[in-house]
Amino acid sequence: MTAPLRRRLLAEGVGTGLLVTVVVGSGIAAQRLSPGDTGLQLLESSTATAFGLAVLILLCGPVSGAHFNPAVSAAAWLLGRPDGGGLAGRDALAYSAVQVVGALLGALLANAMYDLAPVQVAATVRSGPGLWLGEVVATAGLVAVVFALVRTGRAAYAAATVGAYIGAAYWFTSSTSFANPAVTVGRILSDTFAGIAPASVPAFVIAQLTGAALGAGLVAVLYPRARTRSLT
Repeated sequence: MTAPLRRRLLAEGVGTGLLVTVVVGSGIAAQRLSPGDTGLQLLESSTATAFGLAVLILLCGPVSGAHFNPAVSAAAWLLGRPDGGGLAGRDALAYSAVQVVGALLGALLANAMYDLAPVQVAATVRSGPGLWLGEVVATAGLVAVVFALVRTGRAAYAAATVGAYIGAAYWFTSSTSFANPAVTVGRILSDTFAGIAPASVPAFVIAQLTGAALGAGLVAVLYPRARTRSLT
């Protein structure tokens, strides 16, 4: 039974906010604990993010499906269109809006916990074809993994599988796998290891949406008769 929209939106906002708190907070901690060692910083941040994401999926999944990501919400709508299943278009838009708001609040929370100015703007430029391609690959893989599980009745494994994928994608993609437009926007407010300069965001988001479309297309080809109802 589907939860009322207001409860689902609360779950999406809180879940996305806490995800960004994990990403930014672990980035701040990594930068302080391992100054000058980028590889170790990435290991620390990716480990925290993989475990944190898995826990948040378990926490919020039964309510909203634990998208935490406009690209995933868009794919849920797109894959559900042929048979009327999946996420309604207006719900997908509402999900995306609260995900972005939650992401921004999550970054503010992480900054405040570490006694940094809550509102800051990242200076880390992330640009170039290699990084954009990395975001296409990261997001396509994420969407493919999520909806392959959904369409084969294995959504119960989403927490462990999605957490593992994101943890791995930190390392095998050139961009360190943002793979999420809302999280990308939230990370503008972190002038640390985890941040991204505002000017770099539009290209990242375009790459992520392109990847989401490719991932959804792959799922549609591999599992053409399956129906997309819920991530839980």
